[in-house]
This record gives sequence, structure tokens and C-alpha cells, in this order.
Amino acid sequence: MDAANCRFPKLSMQWLLAVFICLLTWGSPGVYGYFLRSSSRCMLIPRSMALCHDIGYSEMRIPNLLEHETMAEVIQQSSSWLPLLARECHPDARIFLCSLFAPICLDRFIYPCHSLCEAVRNSCAPIMACYGYPWPEILNCNKFPADHNLCISAITDETTSSRRTVPRASCRDCELEEASTAKEILENFCATDFTVKIRISRKNVTSTISAFDMDSKLEVLKHGPLLRAEIHPRLQHWLDLDATCVHNIMRGTHAGVYVISGEVQNDKVVVNKAYAWHKKNRNLQQAVRRWKHHRCRA
Repeated sequence: MDAANCRFPKLSMQWLLAVFICLLTWGSPGVYGYFLRSSSRCMLIPRSMALCHDIGYSEMRIPNLLEHETMAEVIQQSSSWLPLLARECHPDARIFLCSLFAPICLDRFIYPCHSLCEAVRNSCAPIMACYGYPWPEILNCNKFPADHNLCISAITDETTSSRRTVPRASCRDCELEEASTAKEILENFCATDFTVKIRISRKNVTSTISAFDMDSKLEVLKHGPLLRAEIHPRLQHWLDLDATCVHNIMRGTHAGVYVISGEVQNDKVVVNKAYAWHKKNRNLQQAVRRWKHHRCRA
């Protein structure tokens, strides 16, 4: 095995074994196989470092690849990235960040591959831009090695599935609505292009990033400009792409029934109102019953 083949796609026992085999058989450090500084030391990744605790290995190098000198500094700086991870902008974002904040404790540093950096940046930088933050220079992808060098490569393969495997989080902070009155809910239905009652379930509860599915049966209250045959595939497309909105609506649950409303924008739907369907939500139930005979104001 030579350096050209030393890429590590998974954080597991097999992944760690591949690292050690590569390092034992690799003859020279090269430009990206930096030897450790004399001050470098191994430390346990503490629970308080939420970004990387339980990432798949237990020890990290200090100073790290971002030149943080103390664990307190690492914890403080890494915690600022937690809100971005909550947006689920890319399934490999945590691995990429932890390779820098908490490099695995080996006899030399292993950098993330250039392609891994680009994949995470392309998905996450637009979300950062929503809040006025640019992609930082310390994460400039040109600093990282090409995939044929010794580096950590992406886990997610975006080309092996006919359906997109990497959701694109949106800038919208859509949340589950509180059904205050039936009248207000009906006004919201009138103001949107479509309203549908659907059951959403979370497919991979143990994965770094969530994937969602919906029942084939749905109750269409209002289809607006959409043909009825278009509604299911358009909504499934929304589930695939708008991880942020769906995550906020689900609120950590495995499955649930929701009444959602939104707009049709070119070839996609954008959900901007969602209500949880349950027995206690009598205002919502009343609004749905009245909708069939309701006349919206012109």
C-alpha cells in the first residue's frame, strides 16, 4: 500500500487499522504528512467537547491542526460550529471539522482531503451566508491535499443514488405552528398555494444526518396550481432537500402526522406553515373540517 492509496473513508476499527497500515508502509511524510511538534501530546476528547466527543476515536492531538494550544480553547472554538451542524447542511461536516479540531492521535497529522472540504463547503457555506458569516480562511480548501495523497476522504457518495443523498438546508427557520384559533388557521390555508395532511417518518435515526419519508396516502385539502399527481413527488422532493424545515417540524420525534401549507416556486414547493395533528389540537381539527365549505376572501 502506498501513499497514493491512503484515503480513509470511515471512522471505525477498519478505518483505524487502515491508518496504521498506511503509516507503517508509507516511506516519507510528504507535504501533507506533517511530523508532530515536540510540544504535541495526546489527550482524551472530553464530553464537554460536543462537536467531536464519540466521533469514533477517543484521543486527539493538542495543539490541533487549527493551532489551538489548550483543550479549553478547542472546546470554546469548536462549540461555535454546533449551530451549523444542527442545520444538517452536510452529512460529513462533523468528520471534516473534527479532523481539524480533534485530529486523531497518530504519529503524524492526517488532513482532510480537498474533495471533502469542498463537499462540506459547497453545502454549508450558503447556510453560513444566511447569517452573514463567510466561509473562514482557516478552512480554505486549497490548503488541503488532493485525494491521491494521505488524507481523510468523504463518506457520503452523492453519485451512487438516483435520489440526492445530501439535503440542502435552507435559510428558512420554519417551525411548528401553534394552532391558536380555527379562524386563523383557515386564513393561513387561504394565503398559501397548497395545504396537505401527511404522515412523515424519520428513516435513519442513527445517522449523522436525517432522511425522511412520507406515506403514499395523503389528504389534499388544497392543491392550488399543482396537479394532484404532482403533489406526492413534489413533497418528497421537499423532504429530501429542506432538512432544516423538516427537522424543526419533527422536533426529534420518529414519526408524526402534520398539516402543512406552502408556496409553489417554479419546480419545487416551499413549506412555510406546519401544524401537528393530534387529538388535543381541536382548533386544527375544526379548521380542517370547515375547510371544505370555507370561502376565502378575495
